[in-house]
Amino acid sequence: MLVDEARIHIKAGNGGDGAVSFRREKFIDKGGPDGGDGGDGGDVIFEASTDLNSLFNYSRLKYFEAQEGKNGAKAKRFGHSGEDLILKVPVGTVISDDQTKETIDLNEDKMRFIAARGGKGGLGNDHFKSSTNRVPREFKPGEEGEERDITLELKFIADVGLVGKPNAGKSTLISVISNAKPKIADYPFTTLEPALGIVRYNDRSFAVCDIPGLVEGAASGKGLGLKFLRHISRTKIIVHLIDASSNDPKADYESIRKELKKFDPDLLKKDEIVALSKIDIVTELPKDFKYDIAISAATGKNIEKLLSIIASRL
Repeated sequence: MLVDEARIHIKAGNGGDGAVSFRREKFIDKGGPDGGDGGDGGDVIFEASTDLNSLFNYSRLKYFEAQEGKNGAKAKRFGHSGEDLILKVPVGTVISDDQTKETIDLNEDKMRFIAARGGKGGLGNDHFKSSTNRVPREFKPGEEGEERDITLELKFIADVGLVGKPNAGKSTLISVISNAKPKIADYPFTTLEPALGIVRYNDRSFAVCDIPGLVEGAASGKGLGLKFLRHISRTKIIVHLIDASSNDPKADYESIRKELKKFDPDLLKKDEIVALSKIDIVTELPKDFKYDIAISAATGKNIEKLLSIIASRL
């Protein structure tokens, strides 16, 4: 199951307290201070990984805390620092601080971001000795680790985004040209979540994302479009699939562009390819609608040509 958004609470580790301790040595009046410092708290770190494609791990667990630093000890022994907590997320995850609204985009494999820093360890009483204070009982407690409410939002990183009305043939196309295996049927909203596939054409490869069927009003929350439109924001090319058997292909095309504009006007600035699909089920192609290529994923007609156009545009 694809989970592409999650809200969690993170807390870095607290620093350990400094120690109050005195050594007991012969001939040294009242001994001397030897309290060690506390260890630093662990950080909470997000790391992007290509091994993940969903935020499912964060749909159940909502609280994550790094390890605290240990307290200092006698004989000037420092407390151990707490271990950092590494939270792995899919490449393409945008991390937002709910309070400051600051965001960071983890768009490369192994990319890391320290989201909450651990507290510094406190000072032991050894630091407070002086000529006038030979028996210091002062110490410094460890600092609190940072604590934040975080929103995680996954945006697929794909070269090509497939858009179109429900049943425009996107799932069939991506299953034919890539390694993706989406559910395919002859009723609307077969695709309930985006499918990401890798296409290998000649000596290169590129990623294609199938965005679930858009309907009029998608950008305002109708249908499935609003939930998944974010996944098209990173694509370099948009391929519009228009059903050749539609009563009004031009209206379908304009309807999709209208929803893309409502969601993000910059989407209309992307390079686009208009492909008339399902030409195997019609006897005549529309004459009053301008398109770049007519294809049939079911029969394979012009699929190689479509891939060639996509590859050259990329």
